[in-house]
Amino acid sequence: MELTPVFVLAVIFGAIVAIVYLQIRKKERMALLQTNKDASVFDKGRKCGSSSLKYGLLLTGAGLGILLANILISYRVLSEDVAYFAMIFIFGGTALLVDFFLQRKELREQEEQEKKEI
Repeated sequence: MELTPVFVLAVIFGAIVAIVYLQIRKKERMALLQTNKDASVFDKGRKCGSSSLKYGLLLTGAGLGILLANILISYRVLSEDVAYFAMIFIFGGTALLVDFFLQRKELREQEEQEKKEI
């Protein structure tokens, strides 16, 4: 199976999404400036967590998925295409869930610290 067209389409789609996102973000910020409000409204949801942890877990999960897919292919349990896609998505998704629960735990601990200080 040739994967080059899939990657090309993914890059094109990603570029279109990024351009639209940046245009919408610019319009929102310009509207805030016109009403004399601060743009710190966009930073409220980013209290805790690290994006490097999220990406590290995601790439580790994808790597484990590729490794397990290779093992499943060598034992002829699954076909090559199914094994790679399934294992990457399963382990990558699991890694993102782990990151979500870690961030939620950290946020709860921060809220408890704030309550104790008050």
